[in-house]
Amino acid sequence: MPDFDCDVLVIGAGLAGLRCAAVLTARGRDVWVWEAAGEVGGRVGTDVIDGFRCDRGFQVLNPAYPELARAVDVSALDLQPFGAGIAVRRERGAAVWVHPLREPRRIPAMLAGGGIGLRDLMAAARWAAPALQPRRVKRNRHRDVALRDGLDRAGVRGELRRVVDRFLAGVVLDDTGATSNGFALLLARMFLVGVPALPADGMRALPAQLAAGLDGRISLQRKVTAVEKASEGWLVRDGRGAARARQVVVATDPLAAAELTGRRPPAMRGVVTDWWSTDQAPPGPPMLWVDGRAGASGPVLNTAVISAAAPSYAAPGRHLVAASALVGPHGEPPDETATRAHAGEILGVDPSRWTPVTRQVIRAALPAQLPPLSVRRPVRTPDGLWLCGDHRDTASIQGALVSGRRAAEQIAAAR
Repeated sequence: MPDFDCDVLVIGAGLAGLRCAAVLTARGRDVWVWEAAGEVGGRVGTDVIDGFRCDRGFQVLNPAYPELARAVDVSALDLQPFGAGIAVRRERGAAVWVHPLREPRRIPAMLAGGGIGLRDLMAAARWAAPALQPRRVKRNRHRDVALRDGLDRAGVRGELRRVVDRFLAGVVLDDTGATSNGFALLLARMFLVGVPALPADGMRALPAQLAAGLDGRISLQRKVTAVEKASEGWLVRDGRGAARARQVVVATDPLAAAELTGRRPPAMRGVVTDWWSTDQAPPGPPMLWVDGRAGASGPVLNTAVISAAAPSYAAPGRHLVAASALVGPHGEPPDETATRAHAGEILGVDPSRWTPVTRQVIRAALPAQLPPLSVRRPVRTPDGLWLCGDHRDTASIQGALVSGRRAAEQIAAAR
């Protein structure tokens, strides 16, 4: 006999599962959430080590995500923004490429500094122009191409192309240019209208706030092993018992969801993030840094002095540096000495005195988002299970939150 009955059982307490449960609870449904781990958040979490906050897989939160304000109290996150723009390591010295909409007065000085000219700006504008009309991007998804082809068509070349390629590779976790150009444009829109930031308590603050409204209905360390069709709904089993639910939402990561539903999993992208502490902060603006040099051979896609933008992330009297690189096709991350050396080059400092805080290797961090662009995948399987997660919408925090709400709304409508 099952341990208990409920209206809806959500499997997985990541952003999508928590959002789904919160929407259904607000509509008066009897909802429980089972989570395999010992904490909520899924792939969004923060490790606190010796007073340092290290987000898993170096993440940032863009307050411009439309779904964010619908899901949480953004002001309560106490966001700490990065600088508006990007810092670039050049063949000689470094440059700051300012946010064109937020600091237009600095554009002439940026052009005079070299590395990017008026023709480059025009090419970038040609590529990014559709981002100002996101509905048009979605409507024309059948014409979508790979990102590398979209940039080629717009004439984005030279140092600008290297910076764009490496910056976006750090966002979508793909350095081949195979990612959907339409998806990259939707991300570009978010960077145009918002500035990435970090919550004062780390990225874990986002799932923690979502979970706070669920009134103790989250059961941790419940790893589901089977979901079986029953006479009235579903029977869900784990190593501790079973539950019967009229509706079941599989809100796990894409690979676990595939195991529970028998569906084919999407290709996944991996990332490794190294975190170091130092007693002397590297100079420069509190921005994300990328390597714009033609001959750059290091593995780092982006690096930043995290504590310069988010002081709450560092222990008193110390500074925190992070750098992210891709996990290779065979699941092997680059050596820490290689990421350290390359991060030091990009920031323009000697990193030999940096002290490692932690290394996080996440081999399945994001679903691949290949063309043609798909922003609304089905949230119900043919046999009646519900699905939500960033693999059902876009591979982003925005996509995870939207998919959770979308599944909840369809469950409510189905009744």
